Amino acid sequence: MTATDSPFHPGEQAVQARMGVREAIEPWARKVIRSYMPDQHREFYAQLPFAVAAARDDRGRPWVTLLTGEPGFITSPDATTLVLDTAVLPGDALESSFGVGAEIGLLGIELDTRRRNRVNGEVIESTAGQLRFEVGQAFGNCPQYITERVWYAADVDGDAANSSRHSSLDATMQNWIQRADTFFIGSGHRGDDPSASDGMDASHRGGPAGFVRVVSPTRIVFPDYAGNNHFNTIGNLLLDPRVAMTFVDFENGGLLQLTGRATIDWDSPAVAEHPGAQRLVVIGIDEVVQLEEVLPIRFLEPKGLVRELRLTDRRRESDDVVSFLFASRDGGELPDFEAGQHLPLEFRISGMDQPVTRTYSLSNGPGEGRYRISVKREPQGLISRLLHDQVEPGAVINARIPAGDFIIGHHGRPIVLLSAGIGVTPMVSMLHAITSEQTNRAVYFLHSARDGKHHPLAAEVAGIVAQHSNVVSRIAYTQPLDDDRPGRDYDVSGRIDTDFIRQTVIDTDAEYYICGPATFLTAMSDSLFELGVGEDRIHIEQF
Repeated sequence: MTATDSPFHPGEQAVQARMGVREAIEPWARKVIRSYMPDQHREFYAQLPFAVAAARDDRGRPWVTLLTGEPGFITSPDATTLVLDTAVLPGDALESSFGVGAEIGLLGIELDTRRRNRVNGEVIESTAGQLRFEVGQAFGNCPQYITERVWYAADVDGDAANSSRHSSLDATMQNWIQRADTFFIGSGHRGDDPSASDGMDASHRGGPAGFVRVVSPTRIVFPDYAGNNHFNTIGNLLLDPRVAMTFVDFENGGLLQLTGRATIDWDSPAVAEHPGAQRLVVIGIDEVVQLEEVLPIRFLEPKGLVRELRLTDRRRESDDVVSFLFASRDGGELPDFEAGQHLPLEFRISGMDQPVTRTYSLSNGPGEGRYRISVKREPQGLISRLLHDQVEPGAVINARIPAGDFIIGHHGRPIVLLSAGIGVTPMVSMLHAITSEQTNRAVYFLHSARDGKHHPLAAEVAGIVAQHSNVVSRIAYTQPLDDDRPGRDYDVSGRIDTDFIRQTVIDTDAEYYICGPATFLTAMSDSLFELGVGEDRIHIEQF
């Protein structure tokens, strides 16, 4: 493939190269960034009460807004089309910007489940109350940094709703921004040789309340945390510094829309003032649009979903992985979960006013009345280092209910669990769940580890396999140690490849669940396509 085949434009590629992820992310992205929407994405948009949209005004400046309607207002007549039965709010910065040919970035986000998908493209039909949108690129996003909220319908009071334009932030606006834990950002790029990687992008940013700082009435700064390594927004800003931000008044239905220009602070001492930040983005504001009480939906933080967990035990699983077992602090019953889901946890960090949220896949089986996460210690990981180095039994940590849609379908077909490294954690949970069923459907557990010292949960998996004749397990060590026993600790020296899968899996109608780093996901997807496995039978979770 040539550079023009890449799903990334030169700005995104440059940032990926700078961050040392270019070679790893490109092959993987070519698999998951599509020119159409998979069925699950189409179904996802159809249930949403709002979508985030980024576009440009008649002066070429980007803005971001919310398009709203009753669930079902977004439909997808085919895999490359979305139809939105809605109108832009009166007085919105983008009120006249959705004509035919307009480049649009859309973000579908479900705040209560923390799911999100992104799509960009252009408007191909525009009438009063309806937009028809043609897909250029579509892909999913990880759930990190999303503050959970539950939406409800609300009546808009026409007397209270209003719109105003400003050249700077007044005191009320500054306070709004500095209390925010969420905003939406819009950016774009149009190259000399147009491709699907060009156009507008709408994205989400989140963090502890106060993570966005107001430097002056026309200048704000926010930290950019680690994400999916696509660097869509940062890559756009590298080539075109024009940027948009929108802050939502979730309680009262207001929007604060900003447009301006961005500069990127890659490595100054100021970056270290924001724990976990990889860089800072500094925004010079050109114009502000304030919309008050205009949204027909409101949001509540699901306070009742937060509960205190007590760490009851911690167990070392390998040289760099420790399992943490939690029960409810009050002895009450914990909400159950589905195998493959993750547990959102909140951590209080010294010097930070608001908690830091992380999600870890649950590694135990459902129905046990407890939660277990198995965490790899990352040298630069703020929370993984905290867990490994400081958190002991008896500690109390806040959590929300388990979430995520990387779960086993109710299809009854054979299951293949493919994992590498710490990607084994949701697979062990799935293995527990499947083997607890009153069925004998075939299960294939294929895992790749570096060596025996870096093979977490190995004994647990071996024990399950020994008790269930319908489970086949094969393990690959990429760099086995001298005391690793072939035929007992592992089956193959090397990596999982097409032949490895072909020789192990005899059920041609199996469903495949894959979890691991991007390079592993790419290699496994290629192998499965080579074996003739349809995309609809491949389910992926990236670590």
